[in-house]
Amino acid sequence: MATPTNLSDARDESGHLIRELHGVTLAQILEYLVARYDWTELDRRIRINCFAVSPSIKSSLTFLRRTPWARAKVEELYIHTRSEEVLRKANSK
Repeated sequence: MATPTNLSDARDESGHLIRELHGVTLAQILEYLVARYDWTELDRRIRINCFAVSPSIKSSLTFLRRTPWARAKVEELYIHTRSEEVLRKANSK
């Protein structure tokens, strides 16, 4: 597989474009972001109360499923973060 040259071309281990979120659930996205950034940093990056006040995966999922603008911001952060990660790995080989 060719090395991607920009974030929009980044592909996951299965060869799917990361920006398409193929087979990735909202729960997986949120768990990845919490592991990568923690709740405090997520709140700093995306100002949503569910990240600031007694944050949990369950309460955040409930809010994000009901709030399209918030879900879009979380998905956008995931796509950007994962794409950068893939590009960094590809360029270090």
